[in-house]
Amino acid sequence: MVYDFLAQTNTNYEDATAMKRSRKETQGKASRTLNVQFDEQPLTLFSGLVVFQRLFIYLGLKEKLRHCFRHLTGHRAYTHHLVVLLLIVHRILGFRGLRDFQCYRHDEMVKRTVGLKILPDVSTVSRRLASADTASVDRLRGVNRSLVLDRLTQDHASPITLDFDGSVLSTKRHAEGTAVGFNKKKKGLRSYYPLFATIAQTHQVFDFHHRSGNVHDSNGAEPFIQQCLDRIREVLPITPVESRMDSAFFSDELIARLHREQVEFTISVPFERFTELKSMLASCNDWSRINPQLSFFEAT
Repeated sequence: MVYDFLAQTNTNYEDATAMKRSRKETQGKASRTLNVQFDEQPLTLFSGLVVFQRLFIYLGLKEKLRHCFRHLTGHRAYTHHLVVLLLIVHRILGFRGLRDFQCYRHDEMVKRTVGLKILPDVSTVSRRLASADTASVDRLRGVNRSLVLDRLTQDHASPITLDFDGSVLSTKRHAEGTAVGFNKKKKGLRSYYPLFATIAQTHQVFDFHHRSGNVHDSNGAEPFIQQCLDRIREVLPITPVESRMDSAFFSDELIARLHREQVEFTISVPFERFTELKSMLASCNDWSRINPQLSFFEAT
C-alpha cells in the first residue's frame, strides 16, 4: 500500500499544488489532539505525530514561531511560521530533502499537526525561506535558546556544560553562502561549516554561528562563545558553567577570556604548534591530582 501511495504521488506533484490558494483553503483550526487507542483502529503512516502535536501545544511553539515573522507581510495562505513548523515536522519524520514532502502530502495527521488543510509545494516552501530576513533568523535563534534554557531551569541542571564544535553540511548546488573547504566525507563539494553550541546534559543545540565551508574551526568562535555565556547567565546567573573544545579553538585570548568569565574548561592542546610544550610534559615526572574523584592530573 505504501509503494502504491508513493507511485501515485510521484507524478505531477508540482502541478497539482502550484496553484495559488487562499488562507481559508489552506489553514485549519484544529488544536485539540487526538486520543490514540491501541486497538484495531486504522492509523495513518505517521500517527506517532500525535505525541509531538501535544508537545507543540504545551510549548506554545506555533505562537512563538508566529512572533518571529510578525514583521513580514504579504503571504496569507502559507505564512512563514507554518512553513517553519512544517520543516520541523519534516525533520522529525526523518526526511532531509524538500522534495520528500511528496511522501506524506496527503497524510491527515501531518496536516493536523501543522494546522494546514493542504500542504505547500516545494517552490512555495523555497520562496518563504528565501524571503525570511536576518531579523527573523535572529528571533528563531532566540526561541531555540529560550526553549533550551526553560528545560535547564526545570531540570535544575548544575553545572551546565557547553560543547563547541563545527559541523560540515554539504550541498551539491551553488547555494548562497556555501564554499569549497574542508570536507572529509565528500571532498570538493560546496558546504556550510556552522559552529554549534550544545548542552551536554540535555544533548540540545543551544545556539549556532552560521559560516561558509571554507573557514577555520575558530572563525568567529570567541565572540560566539561569549554570547552563549552571557545568555545563559542572564537566566541562570549562579549556575556554574563548563566548556569543552577541541584543539582548533586553542588560543591565549580564548583561555584568558574563559578565566575572566570563571568558566571551567577543557581544551585539547595542538602539540604540533607547541612542540616545546610537548617535550616539557614528556620530561615531567612530578604530577599531582586535581580532583580526587577523577583521573585528572597537573604537573608541578
